[in-house]
Amino acid sequence: MPARQLSGLYHELMHSFDARPCDLQKCGELLTQLKIALINTGLLIPQRDQSIEDLEVARNILEIGAFWSIRTKDVPSFDRYFSQLQTFYNDFSTVLPPSKREYPIRGLNLIRLLIQNRIADFHTTLESLPLPADELAQNPFIRHPVNLERWLMEGSYSKVWNAREDAPAEEYKFFVDSLIGTIRNEIASCEEAAYESLPLKDAATLLFFKSQNELLAFAQQRHWQVNLTAETVTFAQKGEEKMEIPKEKLITNNLAYARELEQIV
Repeated sequence: MPARQLSGLYHELMHSFDARPCDLQKCGELLTQLKIALINTGLLIPQRDQSIEDLEVARNILEIGAFWSIRTKDVPSFDRYFSQLQTFYNDFSTVLPPSKREYPIRGLNLIRLLIQNRIADFHTTLESLPLPADELAQNPFIRHPVNLERWLMEGSYSKVWNAREDAPAEEYKFFVDSLIGTIRNEIASCEEAAYESLPLKDAATLLFFKSQNELLAFAQQRHWQVNLTAETVTFAQKGEEKMEIPKEKLITNNLAYARELEQIV
């Protein structure tokens, strides 16, 4: 095991993380201390001469940190933990025993790339995963983001919405919710361009809202006008430059061209 202090903090972290409900505040405090301990013991940037047991403990700490980041909705923190885990997943894959958390975390990273609209990075990361294509297709943690990406490209937003209930891990729902938020704004922009107004019920259905209160809050953000009596929502009209067509001048010019053509003929 690592130094006694690191060992004690590690077991305390495991206890807090596995508690139901998870003690997120305590985990955050312990992770801060443990990352300092990992630096002091040289385990944050692992070397080949370190023991397998020490390396496995360091990997477990960083994996818990990645999950903790999602549960606290701290995406930049997740990015940092995922970057630090790459050395363990890629360079020490033949040294360390497999981790049951590796592919859940890799899948979360794929969804993060989707949310950030980094489609090229999504495909590059997917192709670099150390599994054959048939095994990737069977892995629920990778299949979920792959399906999300395909449905987004198809515009099958209802399937994306339903994917929340099929999430292979609770942490996936946070990213799917973020994705739904982006989709709602895209649908809202299309509604504003296509309609002057809609019935409240239809607007709620199109935007995947389950209650009228959710729609009303969203409408307020978009500066829509809601008529509760008529049960309609009127979309804010964007200022458009009106171009006045000089009808009389055009008619006069066309008649002049017609007379000239007659003279030529």
